[in-house]
Amino acid sequence: MLTHTTLDDTAVRALVADAVTAPSMHNAQPWHFDYSRAHRTVTLSADFDRALPMADPTTRGLHLGCGAALLNLRAAAAHAGLRTKTTLLPDPRTPALLAAVRLDAPHEPLDAGLGGLHRAIRERHTSRLPFAERRIPDSVRAALVEAATREGARLEFLTTWHREAVLDLIVHAEGYDRMDDGRDAEQRSWTRDSSAASPVDGVPDYAFGPVKSGGGAPIRDFAGRRSLPGRGYAAFEQQPQLASLTTTRDGPADWLRAGQALERVLLLAASEGLAGSFASQALEWPDLRWLLRDPLHGTGNVQMILRLGYGPQGPRTPRRPVDQVLTITP
Repeated sequence: MLTHTTLDDTAVRALVADAVTAPSMHNAQPWHFDYSRAHRTVTLSADFDRALPMADPTTRGLHLGCGAALLNLRAAAAHAGLRTKTTLLPDPRTPALLAAVRLDAPHEPLDAGLGGLHRAIRERHTSRLPFAERRIPDSVRAALVEAATREGARLEFLTTWHREAVLDLIVHAEGYDRMDDGRDAEQRSWTRDSSAASPVDGVPDYAFGPVKSGGGAPIRDFAGRRSLPGRGYAAFEQQPQLASLTTTRDGPADWLRAGQALERVLLLAASEGLAGSFASQALEWPDLRWLLRDPLHGTGNVQMILRLGYGPQGPRTPRRPVDQVLTITP
């Protein structure tokens, strides 16, 4: 456990190293951390140079990724015994400044439940592999719903008819993506040939997963219009278990809350033996995103569609070195 005297630069680097394992759109890792020794505060900023203007013109997805990294930072701090105080959007005049986290805030409660998820930070990897046709138990579903609620979002597993409607929208979105030269080029710019170099960001070809030969699971194919020699085929689950993550409002603070809820759900899922991937294709088209909402409720803003199930975690994907994403000041 860290104490006031042992919260040194090495410890801060370890916290950030855990934070940056978070998922982000196309593994762009659009974040930067600054640590002030004097104030014992980590600030999280958006790196808009790593935005995806075609797929994410509002930077909603960028904020979700940064929110996920923020949750990992909080989990790592809680595991180390540090009480944290988090402020979202601390300076409205600086949109890139997303959050400030005071480490070892003396009057804040310790989130032991969050600290207990720390081990899953290094175990969770996006899985573009087939899952088993095994239903997630109601008790686990309820725990995942509660995890999202604790971060200010709502998680709801889709019923059969709603799931089928969402799957249809994702198919439409995938078709639009394939026909859009700009989006195809943007996605390709964030894919990496793992045999040519050691990437530090983007999606390497070994993480694409197999080509889907059957099944109903929504899997983004990062190969796009290309055909990769030697890539295998696989049948995916016929009845994918999908959940929608929503927030009441739809601004930058809500996106950051959704990102934290998303990562808390994913860490709990990994600790329960579940794997997960994202079905965000329809979310990247404004007209389709609106239609993803559950028509029975008609409220809430869908921030992510998750595919969860029993199957292998995906391969570890590259991360930028901590020294590239962390600045420490006196």
